Amino acid sequence: MRLRTRLTLLYGGSFLLAGGVLIAVVYFLVRERLYSSGLTRAEMSRLGELDVGQLPEGKDDVLALVNGLIERQDAARAATLESLLVWSVVALVLVGLLSVGFGWLMAGRVLRPIGAITETARRVADRNLHERINLSGPGDELKRLADTFDEMLERLDRAFDGQRRFVANASHELRTPLAINRTLLEVAAARPDPDGRVGDLTANLLAVNVRHERLIDGLLTLAGSDRSVARPVPVDLADVVAHVAGQLGAEATAAGVEVEVAGGPAVALGDATLLERLAQNLVANAIRHNHPGGTVTVETAARAGRAVLTVANTGPQVPAYEIPALFEPFRRGEGHDRVESARGVGLGLSIVDAVVRAHEGTIEITAREAGGLVVRVEMAEAG
Repeated sequence: MRLRTRLTLLYGGSFLLAGGVLIAVVYFLVRERLYSSGLTRAEMSRLGELDVGQLPEGKDDVLALVNGLIERQDAARAATLESLLVWSVVALVLVGLLSVGFGWLMAGRVLRPIGAITETARRVADRNLHERINLSGPGDELKRLADTFDEMLERLDRAFDGQRRFVANASHELRTPLAINRTLLEVAAARPDPDGRVGDLTANLLAVNVRHERLIDGLLTLAGSDRSVARPVPVDLADVVAHVAGQLGAEATAAGVEVEVAGGPAVALGDATLLERLAQNLVANAIRHNHPGGTVTVETAARAGRAVLTVANTGPQVPAYEIPALFEPFRRGEGHDRVESARGVGLGLSIVDAVVRAHEGTIEITAREAGGLVVRVEMAEAG
């Protein structure tokens, strides 16, 4: 049950309970007052004990008149109490309904700042740490809570910005010496090498250098994609997938994997470079974590106002409990965790997850019973 409903029921229940107690007190006070005045039947019975000489003629007529008056008095008392009880209950019900409605409105007004805090917390959960609540009003408990939350967001925003700047700056600084190393190695490889030992060493060093460049490039992309898109534009995922499939065609052929592209237009609203990197990482992972003779199926579609990209591949079986860990940086699956791997640097799905969150989309990964994974990405369709 929602907090607003619980508060409303608490307000209304308290009012009805207090009203019921008030009605009971008034009823018994009025009843006591009515029956403590007037002629009672006991007093009338004493009239019958008097001598005839003490009463005027027509004693029986007098007693009948008194008895009739008492009966009318008792009926008036009963009607008064019944009317008091009925109209008190009716008034209590009507005022109780009004109090429940008023309590609902007041509870909503009191809880409105909590709703603002909740909505802001939901938005900043996607790393939109630049947003603030900025709650106005008296300095009560809710105002202090909102101010404390804003201060926490400010510190987190500074910390994440510093982390992103550090990663970006460090990656840029590392790319320069790697580019120099690659140039020197290519020059050394071009020189004559009678015994081939220098050539083998140069080829190995070039492979290591390429891997480090891919790592730096991945870190740069991860640092740049872990925030909301500033200027989103319409991007057709079908065109992006076709371009990526063409780029990775040679790698798929070398691995003995067939890539199938299907589906129709799926125009998403976002950053074209990041969406291309998302599709490239998904298709590349599906090719590299596959087996000879396997397949990779890429499908794009537009459903219910959402642009959908689905990548399914054959390959080794992946336990369901290992799927959440695949989003961790430098996690490679298949028992490889932060170790050297020729298949990649372990940032593919981390970048995909960051890009999806930057576009306020959703990503779902399920394991296939026959082996391999099915990755489904959904994001807002361009209007």
